[in-house]
Amino acid sequence: MSRGPIALSLAIAALFAASAPAQVRRTMTPPRAITLCQPKAPGAGEQNASARRILAAAEKHLDDKPHALAHVHTEGTLPHQGIRDASIDAERDWPLARQAALAWRLSADARYLRQVDDYLAAWSAAYQPDFNPIDETNLDGLIDAYVLTSAALPASTRDATRALLRKLGEGYIERIHAFPAGHKAGTASNNWQSHRVKLVTLAAAALGDQAMLKTAHELFARQVAGNIKPGGEVIDFAERDALHYVVYDLQPLVAAALAARPFGDDWLHEASPQGASVAKALDWLRPYAEGGKTHEEFVHTHVKFDRDREQAGEQGYSGPWDPKSAASLYWLAAQLDTGYLPVAQRLSPQPPDWIGACSFGQ
Repeated sequence: MSRGPIALSLAIAALFAASAPAQVRRTMTPPRAITLCQPKAPGAGEQNASARRILAAAEKHLDDKPHALAHVHTEGTLPHQGIRDASIDAERDWPLARQAALAWRLSADARYLRQVDDYLAAWSAAYQPDFNPIDETNLDGLIDAYVLTSAALPASTRDATRALLRKLGEGYIERIHAFPAGHKAGTASNNWQSHRVKLVTLAAAALGDQAMLKTAHELFARQVAGNIKPGGEVIDFAERDALHYVVYDLQPLVAAALAARPFGDDWLHEASPQGASVAKALDWLRPYAEGGKTHEEFVHTHVKFDRDREQAGEQGYSGPWDPKSAASLYWLAAQLDTGYLPVAQRLSPQPPDWIGACSFGQ
């Protein structure tokens, strides 16, 4: 494996609690973090373009307030159905919390720390997990915000957030274990399971819970064996006939591998007894991402909802696959193996700002 100078993105989410800049560190002894994400603090040299954009965007949203809900639900819904629209509005809080946390780490401006505190306190008090991994996968933004600020959060917010993370991690483990022994069909092995494994891993790493992380590793290995064929194709491709779902299946597994990396494990290249690995799946997708192969999306999908979304006019559910939709996936993978950096840069010259603000050597 090649590990270059690119530091880990926040989608690694969740590696204990990130240490605070010295000039604003609280006089408390919260759990310490091990995180590869180290945004440049004031006086640490010129910040990169991603960091500058993060700061500019965070300033524009500095007066935003939380829109915490008890429940969110978007999975399986079309625009304006049920609570979809309200959920989408509320979920904007999650990346905004991460953005504010990054801005605090970059600037040491206490206003951003207060904003993160507001978001974490509101969501920890209001949210009741439904354990639908498609609805909840984007909670990684909120987890990242906790990771970056926990050393300086008020004890009440830190404890409430940790309680929510423990509820998430333990709840998903319970639901995965509830599948009948040997059951490998449907959401027990498709992209839903990848997102469950991601959330368990991020929660375990954020909590610094070694026992939960060990369970997450076991679940990750089981998912690789059940989801990825020895040649690298994921089972979602056959079911949906869409590279969209290959990306959606792999990105949470890469995020889980990133969260585990500071603990000394290389989940990206770890192979199943049959020889499958996340790295092999990334390599399978790579010719499509680089443009050597093309694919018409959802032509032979077995899922009716894919047709419903096409008929509703949602983008990406017919026609040729857009390789640029894999940019974030390969930029995340490049944090673990710089062999993926050329394809990442081909898809997007620069990483998403929430990744680039944590990167060195950019």
